[in-house]
Amino acid sequence: MTHITIGAEKVSLEKPVVMGILNVTPDSFYDGGKYTSELKIMGRVDEIVEQGAGIIDVGAYSTRPGAAFVDAQEELSRLSFAVELIRKYHPHLPVSIDTFRADVAKEISHCLGPIIINDISGGTMDDKMFETVAELGLPYIMMHIQGTPQDMQVNPHYDDVVREVWEFFTERIARLNALGFNNIILDQGFGFGKTVAHNYELMDKMDSFLDLGYPLLVGISRKSMIWRLLEITPQEALNGTTVLNTISLLKGAHILRVHDVREAVEAVKIVETMKMSV
Repeated sequence: MTHITIGAEKVSLEKPVVMGILNVTPDSFYDGGKYTSELKIMGRVDEIVEQGAGIIDVGAYSTRPGAAFVDAQEELSRLSFAVELIRKYHPHLPVSIDTFRADVAKEISHCLGPIIINDISGGTMDDKMFETVAELGLPYIMMHIQGTPQDMQVNPHYDDVVREVWEFFTERIARLNALGFNNIILDQGFGFGKTVAHNYELMDKMDSFLDLGYPLLVGISRKSMIWRLLEITPQEALNGTTVLNTISLLKGAHILRVHDVREAVEAVKIVETMKMSV
């Protein structure tokens, strides 16, 4: 599948798309607290657009390891404020919302128009999510996670991480297909209930997940699999992020979810040019 459908719009994924991150949270691991006022939110949105992102992903509930709980009303309030601003100033920009709550996704889509639903739990944290996405028909990013953001990094364990993530996807894809829903994007969930070694094993075998028949989203931007390995900080992890984004593109990734849009767009351009020369 080389496109996603957002309402009446089809977004082509023939060429990889960069998804720029807008966190309207006080405690995200890299940029928490930076974008909470209208002026700062729009400054970030304009930057994401000007640097070439094709999608913007809005997060209002930090899912870093050990993140604080945010109730549904506060999450909805933060998301609504940001999405309304994006709709006002960039009405044609595809918007993704980062939420595992079905009611939040439904409320945003009903009030502010079609969106992409980016669920870090793959439907494991809200029993209503699959029925909701099937009802709405909107693109659904289904991410793998072991545990919850509060406990996922305590002691992640797999007998075979690639096989177990694959089985997670196949079981949940079947459940969505049984509801007549097929507008799915897969995310292996780098850093969500996985050790550094698990993350790199999944990265190495990423192209095998293309056999599931759905677009792949990769979200490794400035994550601990980079800065722990290199013994640096998230602020110093841009080079490592670009390396892994480039590897992901070579392995068939369709969407790169990033903090640093310009560098990801450049990686896409280089890899696509190389592929055309073969």
